[in-house]
Amino acid sequence: MNTQEDREKAHRMVEAGARLVDVRTPQEFAGGHLEGAVNIPLQELPDRLQEIGPPQTAVVVYCAQGPRSAMAERFLRTQGFADVHNLGGMKTW
Repeated sequence: MNTQEDREKAHRMVEAGARLVDVRTPQEFAGGHLEGAVNIPLQELPDRLQEIGPPQTAVVVYCAQGPRSAMAERFLRTQGFADVHNLGGMKTW
């Protein structure tokens, strides 16, 4: 997908109730984040899955540039989350 399609899909998913997850560090999150996002740093994701919800929960993940959110997307899929969208970098929003 291109950036415009990523942005539109992410907005549609969040409007429909998807969980918006920022996988950056707490310091990055404190410096600014997308409204409504929950901060679950990538390295903490395995221990904090319950904060996202059950595997049928739709999830939109993002980070600063895209690599961490791509890793988060892959991990969530291995945990049974089927409806996961990697927004990439926060600026894509």
